[in-house]
Order: sequence, then C-alpha cells, then structure tokens
Amino acid sequence: MPYKFFDDIAIADVAFESTGRTMEEMFESAGLAVTNTMVKNLDSVKQNVVRVIEVRGDDVGMLLFNFLQEIVFHKDANLLLFSKFNVSITDGRKWKLKARAYGEKLDMKKHELLADVKAVSLHNFKVEKTKDGWKADVILDV
Repeated sequence: MPYKFFDDIAIADVAFESTGRTMEEMFESAGLAVTNTMVKNLDSVKQNVVRVIEVRGDDVGMLLFNFLQEIVFHKDANLLLFSKFNVSITDGRKWKLKARAYGEKLDMKKHELLADVKAVSLHNFKVEKTKDGWKADVILDV
C-alpha cells in the first residue's frame, strides 16, 4: 500500500504518509488516502464519473495541498468520491497539476462512511524527495 495512516499524530484528525516512486505516484496515493479516510472500502467506489482537476502551487507542497483540497471540495459540492487518479505535473514559474479523477456519487447505502473530511491542514504538512522517490505527511481535519 503506498500510503499508511498514523493513530498517534493527531488526536481529533487523521494523519497519513503518502509515498511514490515518482511525484505523480505520491500525489495519486495521497488522493486515495483522502478518499479512504472517508470511505471504508475504496473498491466500493466505482469509476463511472470522470472529473478533470487542475490546480497550481508555488511549490510542490502547495500543489499537493491544493490538489487534496479539490478532492474535498468535490465531495462537499458535488457529493463525488474518487477511487482512481491519473496525475500529470509540470513545473515552471508555478507548479501545475492536471489530474483525471475517476469515481462516483456518494451513496449512503453503498459506501460505508468513516469520517467527513472538512479540510487539509497545513499543520505538520510536508512533502519531500527521498532516496526511493517522494513522500508526503498530511493531516486531515475531520
């Protein structure tokens, strides 16, 4: 599993670490961790709906933060949950991300809900390049 949850980091929130061999893989893993925070079984979220997510950031960390916030926004505004992401990232004067997010409408009868993610926190938020690829530490406000 390319992400793991931590029980001892944030008491009222959910903390996770996302990894990937590439920056894109790490972003995709972080997106799945956000959904898995809300839904017990990611396999219960079919991929019937596709949304394009485009965000920018001054650095890789803010790019990830903005990407994860968009996932939370789609859950709140459109009742959409995503179980697959295809991410592409370009850098220049500002970092740019374009992702195709695959999922479906939230269905209380079908999706066993765990927590309602309200926002991504900047507390202890960190993205770094490692010897094996990329790693992010994220706390979600639930």
